[in-house]
Amino acid sequence: MTADAPDRTIASRATDRPGDESPFALGLLLRRAHSRAAAVMGEALRPLGIELRHFAVLIVLVNQGPTVQRDLATATGSDKAGIMRVVDDLERKGLAVRKSVPGDRRVRAVEITSQGLELFDAAHVAAEPLAERLVAELRSGEPEKLTELLTRFAHPSDDEA
Repeated sequence: MTADAPDRTIASRATDRPGDESPFALGLLLRRAHSRAAAVMGEALRPLGIELRHFAVLIVLVNQGPTVQRDLATATGSDKAGIMRVVDDLERKGLAVRKSVPGDRRVRAVEITSQGLELFDAAHVAAEPLAERLVAELRSGEPEKLTELLTRFAHPSDDEA
């Protein structure tokens, strides 16, 4: 470095290794955690004949009731074409149906079927031991704390958003 060159500290290169202080570290760790959790939950859903993307739609339908596809796309982070494919799959499997929306014949709401509710409940039973495996490395009370922190992170209060 020459005498007249500014003294610049090189920022840490982003990794998802423990102890990384890069500004990207948290995002990368969350990505890795999501990938691990999605793989484990996918393992629970596979024997039931669905994938996580299908289950995400079922969650919205259970929480909100009949929902138009546009709102399903927003709620699941999907796009219009992707949500259409997922709903097509769910309909083919008898887990959801499209119904007309009164007052707007162009719009269709998606509704979970009784078979979809049964599968939804079965998925929770199948996921329980796998979810325990996901947090097996954490100490007593830490899974609850992790859930609390991630909930606050994912759902910031209105003044923080």
